[in-house]
Amino acid sequence: MTRGALLRFGLLLAAIVALPLAVRPVVASEIWIFAIAGMALNLIFGYTGMLSFGQATFFGLAAYTAGLMMIHWHAPLLVVLAAGTVVGALAAAAIGYVCIQRVGTYFIMLTFGFNQMFFFIAYKWTAVTGGDDGLPGIPRPPLALGPLAIRLDSSLRYYVFVAAVFLLAFYAMKRIVDSPLGVIFQSIRENPGRAAAVGYDVKRYKWIAFTIAGGFTGFAGVLYSMMFGIVPLESISWIISGDIVFMVLIGGIGNLYGPLLGAAAFKWLSEAISVVWERWPLILGVALVLVVLFLRGGLVEAFRRLRDALGPRARPEPGAKLPVGIAAETEAGS
Repeated sequence: MTRGALLRFGLLLAAIVALPLAVRPVVASEIWIFAIAGMALNLIFGYTGMLSFGQATFFGLAAYTAGLMMIHWHAPLLVVLAAGTVVGALAAAAIGYVCIQRVGTYFIMLTFGFNQMFFFIAYKWTAVTGGDDGLPGIPRPPLALGPLAIRLDSSLRYYVFVAAVFLLAFYAMKRIVDSPLGVIFQSIRENPGRAAAVGYDVKRYKWIAFTIAGGFTGFAGVLYSMMFGIVPLESISWIISGDIVFMVLIGGIGNLYGPLLGAAAFKWLSEAISVVWERWPLILGVALVLVVLFLRGGLVEAFRRLRDALGPRARPEPGAKLPVGIAAETEAGS
């Protein structure tokens, strides 16, 4: 691991420790949960070049699955996490197989259409999902590790658990994007035609990326279902899908740390600013416009520019990845 990577990981650990001191533990947990969902979208958007407006489908299906398992079967925590991840991955595999047959706007609208379809199923199937009232009464089972059972009944304990599983998810995602599979994903993002010309089955690898992202998103949905003890209908709505897209765009696409920064900024705005100003989404809209026009690498690029302005310009580390669009500009200028 390079010095820069160690520094970034150290800052991440420091943020995990400091976050519950800066905001309520519930909000801090929510930040890491949506950071996982953001990393999942970043895999297919930032690394593979597919923008999905339907991630709430997998988020909500896994949340409902986990809630029903805990209410009716009193399923253990680790079993519920595994089941939600599998449900998210299987749903993504089925939906993704259809969506990847199209590209661009048609792909986006297909993901959005499936999201709307599952939203209305959840809305009408009140006997199972609770409809507009949500699915209440979800317990928070203890973390059973052999004979040891760690209770997660307090907000701070649950935050520690969420932060720990987030680090595991972050490590797993880093291994994926740094692997040969991740390199194939990026080659498809940069030039699908060239990737196909050298022998890669582009649709197959898009489908794999979509399925992996669905699994991670489902994992985040399970954590979300236990946070408040209820699965609201909103968890499977397009609003959640849009929020995840905004988080990734604001944080920076094509970078592992982008969704983390985006989730923290988005949730901080919705928690702190919304209390004093009900029109806080205007700030989010302005931030999104600035990102699109001037900072296509999001907050990651902003921090990089600030670092370069304050110190001597450093060459990118060997193997370092620039956000989508910035890499092309760098190559054009060299």
